[in-house]
Amino acid sequence: MDFRRHFRLPALVLAAGLALPQAVAAQVAVEAAPLPALDLFSTAGRETGLPADLWREASAATASTVIPLLAQKPLSPAAAALARRVLATGAQGPEGGGNDPALAAARAQALVALGDAEAARMILQRTAQVERSEPLSRAAAEAALLAGDEQGACDAAEALTTDRDRIYWLRLRAFCQARAGETAAAQLTFDLAQSVERDAAYGRLMGAKLAGVGDPGAPSLRNGLDYALSRSLGLDLTAAEPAPAVAAALAPETPLEARWTFVAGPGPVSAAMAVLAQGDLALAENVRATLVQDEIPEAGAFDLALLDALIAASAGREDRATLDRLVERGGIGEAKARARAQQAAAIFAALGSPMSPQARGEFARFAIGEAKAPEARTLALALASERRLPGETAMLALWIAAEAGAAGPAPADRTHIVRALKAAGLDQHARDFAVEGLLALR
Repeated sequence: MDFRRHFRLPALVLAAGLALPQAVAAQVAVEAAPLPALDLFSTAGRETGLPADLWREASAATASTVIPLLAQKPLSPAAAALARRVLATGAQGPEGGGNDPALAAARAQALVALGDAEAARMILQRTAQVERSEPLSRAAAEAALLAGDEQGACDAAEALTTDRDRIYWLRLRAFCQARAGETAAAQLTFDLAQSVERDAAYGRLMGAKLAGVGDPGAPSLRNGLDYALSRSLGLDLTAAEPAPAVAAALAPETPLEARWTFVAGPGPVSAAMAVLAQGDLALAENVRATLVQDEIPEAGAFDLALLDALIAASAGREDRATLDRLVERGGIGEAKARARAQQAAAIFAALGSPMSPQARGEFARFAIGEAKAPEARTLALALASERRLPGETAMLALWIAAEAGAAGPAPADRTHIVRALKAAGLDQHARDFAVEGLLALR
């Protein structure tokens, strides 16, 4: 047997008491370094391709502010795709926040609200001692209820070993007891829950479930428990306004990548933009290859330049000629047309395409609108990206995006986000934010 195949040379040399060459000694030192301790963020929901040091030097205070927002605020498709990918990544969490059960629970709740309930459930199933944490157990129960796994939620309630007397668990246990046919026990638990904290919607729905007769009234979709109760009573779920997490559960399967609803207008240029918005770059390129400006009366020079910018941004290509054309359009025509071209030029330029010296001179005179984000937050975003801190950069970008709403950030804020994400190594998401902004200018 060739023992050299089974023993590593440094170990043999050490055992013999021989001196190590400097390079080998360095290798041994590296191999002996302790691995970082696992924390509540170390479990992955799926493979994302992001690095294990995603949260290096990230602020726990920023994460604690932003992550809960992601479950509460409507996000644009580009922002939602970034949030899903970052939160599903298994990586040691922000310093001081990686072992915070409330923050870990907010991570799972945000994934559910963003349409990636499977990642949330995977994380919670692989996280040790969830039953010892009320926030994590509640996140697990809600994720199960929204996935239609009522037994899984009841199992989480049964396994919980702390804070079992909180109102959420009283209400869930009453539901689980009724579901199991334990009507008398369910009635007692229901009465106790209502005496602790009366809730009209829960009381109406749970009361009807226990009675088995009567009109339960309108459905309620504030959370997973309301959703499960309303569904179990056979109510019309379209008659209530759902909370974000419930809306995600009711929606068709959400693609993990950014996709946009784009209503195509007349002509092939608009059609090419529509297919690109749904992720079909190849078809958009094929359509563009057939277009000649003089033969498309409904499409002007700006429309074709915008389509070229969209294609280049989606493909991750620099395109100096297209950027120069956008800058040119930003200096001619009516004020509204100039403003659209100027904003498009700024968003596309943020991806890094070069400009001619003449175009740079014209571009410097553009006004692309007022930034909405606080200046300190924008500066923090730039500083994080310069240090190539992807987790911190993503959190700050998502903070700006969450405050902007479902339409996404204003063009001035968007240019900062695109630039920062690209600098931090989050190229795909920089392209997503650019494409989203360009589509909005059609």
